[in-house]
Amino acid sequence: MDSIPLFGWRRDLPRWRHLVTPSWVTTLAGGRARVFEAGCDAQDTYAAGHIPGAGYLDTTWFEHGPLWNKVPDAALQRVLLAHGIRHDVTVILYGRNVLAAARVAHLLLYAGVEDVRLLDGGFAAWQRAGLPLESGPPRPGPAADDFGAPFPARPDYLFDMDQVRGLLRHGQGTLASIRTWNEYIGRTSGYSYIEARGDIPGALWGRVGEDGDVNSMAAFHHADGRMKPAADIVRMWAASGIHAGRPTVFYCGTGWRASLAFFYAWLMGWERIGVYDGGWCEWSRDEANPVVCRAEREAIDVRRHCR
Repeated sequence: MDSIPLFGWRRDLPRWRHLVTPSWVTTLAGGRARVFEAGCDAQDTYAAGHIPGAGYLDTTWFEHGPLWNKVPDAALQRVLLAHGIRHDVTVILYGRNVLAAARVAHLLLYAGVEDVRLLDGGFAAWQRAGLPLESGPPRPGPAADDFGAPFPARPDYLFDMDQVRGLLRHGQGTLASIRTWNEYIGRTSGYSYIEARGDIPGALWGRVGEDGDVNSMAAFHHADGRMKPAADIVRMWAASGIHAGRPTVFYCGTGWRASLAFFYAWLMGWERIGVYDGGWCEWSRDEANPVVCRAEREAIDVRRHCR
């Protein structure tokens, strides 16, 4: 893929090839890569107009309620193979909501897809560039017979609740809360379907965007939705005690915002990183887990949600 012309690549990112521009996507030749729009129950929106040649991946195929954790590995592999995604296929993802694309991107990296790329600025960037769209439902592409590599190849990219408990118990790394300030301190849960307020004791605030909007990642983006310079994000995280030299596990409510923080850290060359899949939704439902409510100045080992 190195021979494909690059437009506007980012010198500040060690993995600069994996954050692409609309101009770069237009250079793709058939068979060299697969472009997919990622959305949540958004097939009708996709059909109304999408990047020409793009397939469609729905987040509901990758995660399931009530906790919105990753589907079992066998189910994840079936989804990938059905869409022709092997370990050696270049996959370019975009979304109307970049968080949907990031959720899928993280799980593709977990699975072992070696070349996963994200369209910087998402669908809005394509529209701003004045590039054409095509309409119609997804056209099935050729399926793959096998993944071609061990599956999943990077299980270390995904943490479960027991692993997070161990990380906190032994001080083995950093737990980064990618939530709004009001979620982090316990003023709100952030979600209509999550009752509990508060956060995980020991977690550091990794920031997101506007309070009251669980889709906002304004702290990481320019006004047009493109990723800010890596140095800005590094400084922002360092101010909270989050550093590249320490194993870092990102989490949010159910995984989407944490997946984007993970992908940006991955672009910046952070190596020992992962996503706590269950996030606050899972953690807060277990009575055995301590919860901190900073908004009410409670002790760290408050057992349940703030009142």
